Amino acid sequence: MSLENTELKIGDVSFKGVYIAILFSLATTLGGGVWTASSLYSRLEAVESTFIPNIAPLEESVLTNRQELNAQIELIKQELKDNNVSQLQGKLATLGTNLVTIRDQQEKLLAIDSSVDQLEKDISKMMAIVEKAELLTKAMADLDARMKVAQREIEDLWQGMDYISNPLK
Repeated sequence: MSLENTELKIGDVSFKGVYIAILFSLATTLGGGVWTASSLYSRLEAVESTFIPNIAPLEESVLTNRQELNAQIELIKQELKDNNVSQLQGKLATLGTNLVTIRDQQEKLLAIDSSVDQLEKDISKMMAIVEKAELLTKAMADLDARMKVAQREIEDLWQGMDYISNPLK
């Protein structure tokens, strides 16, 4: 059953399927328009029912505040003129030069700091080498003492051999 073959008879009038589809889409469009208009009307009624305060006192307050602010601005402008802002330019230039000098000195300090770090590393390496050398020196001293003891024992053995070979001497 297709839309082309569908037919609706109302009284003596028969409607084909295409006309029914067109009529249905028009009816839903009209229904949607009526619903939207109804929703808009209810929103308008809600807005109209809200209380709108009288803003005349607020306008007078804002005007008074504005005049006070303008007076304060004029006072600040006058104070700036009185304080001679042009002298600040020279002070700012001096301050800028001082900041550049400080930055350069800080870079030099950072370079020195890295050199000190490298020297600390070198010193710790040297301390390790010195410790190793002290251990070797101690080992050599122990070896020397043992060698002296062994040499003395060897001499004593030779003297004993000499005495055994010639006891009358």
